[in-house]
Order: sequence, then C-alpha cells, then structure tokens
Amino acid sequence: MTRVLVVEDDPQLVRALVISLQARRYGVDPAPDGTTALRLAAARQPDVVVLDLGLPDMDGTDVIRALRGWSRVPILVLSARRSSEEKVAALDAGADDYITKPFSMDELLARLRAAVRRTADVPLVPDTTLVTTDGFTIDLLAKKATRGGRDVRLTPTEWHLLEILITNPGRLVTQKHLLQVVWGDSRSNKTNYLRVYMAQLRRKLEADPAHPRYLITEPGMGYRFEN
Repeated sequence: MTRVLVVEDDPQLVRALVISLQARRYGVDPAPDGTTALRLAAARQPDVVVLDLGLPDMDGTDVIRALRGWSRVPILVLSARRSSEEKVAALDAGADDYITKPFSMDELLARLRAAVRRTADVPLVPDTTLVTTDGFTIDLLAKKATRGGRDVRLTPTEWHLLEILITNPGRLVTQKHLLQVVWGDSRSNKTNYLRVYMAQLRRKLEADPAHPRYLITEPGMGYRFEN
C-alpha cells in the first residue's frame, strides 16, 4: 500500500483528501502542522508527501528543507500561493511538483501517481544510459543524439541542458537551477538564455517545436522532460 503524508491545516480539505485517497487504496497520515509532519515522516516513512505551504507553526518551505536533510521522498506542494517567486522557492527548496488551490482532484491524483512512479523507476546507471522516445534517442554515455536515424548535432550548452532534463524524467527542473548549473551564479537571472537554448533544442529534436511533446515548459517555473 502506498502511504501518503497529507500536511494541511484545513480540516475540510483534509477530510476530502483522506476520503479520496483511501477510496483508491492509499494509506493516509494527516498532519495539521509542520512539527507533526516531520515527526510522522520519520516514524511512518511515507511514499509521498502532499504539503500545504501556509502552516500554523512554520512555513511549508522550511518543512521541505527539513525533509530534504535526510529524505528523498517525493513532495507535492498544494498551496494557494500563486506567484512564480513562491513556486520557485518551494521547488528550489526541494519540492518535486506544485499545484495551486483550488485544484482538480483528478489532477492531484494523476500527479501523485506520477510522483510515486518516478521513485519506483530504476536509476540511471552506466549500462542503461540509452533514453529512447518515439521522436529521438539520446545516448548519455556516448553523448550522442539521433533523430530519424540521423545524428543530431548539439552544442555543449544544448547537451548540458538536455542531459539535466532527461536524467530527471517527469520532474520539474527550475529555471534557477538550470541557469546556475549550466552558466553559473552570475547568470542565474538570465532566463532569456534558457528560452533561446530550449527553442534550439526543440527545433532539433521535436517533431512540432511550437507544440513540444517531450521538452515541456512550466511557465514562470522551469522545464521538464516527459517521455
């Protein structure tokens, strides 16, 4: 049974989440505040955490940082905070995904399933570094991209960006993280760099660059690779 830790101080929302999750055979541990959440996380070892940011005793980003000090459990933020800055702060603290309230229960459940699936995936190791999609193939070991049976020439920067995304399949990678890793701290606010290079990658790899299937933009937050 997949165990979910629900960290939320709204009793009505907690009740709705518990009913919906239990009906789908999830085990649920509710926590009304950050202190309880951290205690239950250590004691119950959940498979995924659904976390509100506006908690009565501490900010949700502090809960994320505390969890990331010892756990890689998927963290799905469920919050009324809508600004890009607050979303990015939560993702940079270590959250895996972000849904704003009000939300669709179907979307929440789909993202929950995706988060659990990702943790069950076998990590990339040297003998499984071939990433194959319907549109292109990436050989991480040989640093080679092919599309339609032909080699695709990528610049070192394009390759660096692509490598980060495809080694984190399904996971949102923030703009800030990509900029820092690829260009360094001095370019951490140059989001136009990302737009240019992601556009180039899509032209080279996507069948329809204007409507990408694999290299997905999360507006104001970052990018993700979906296979």
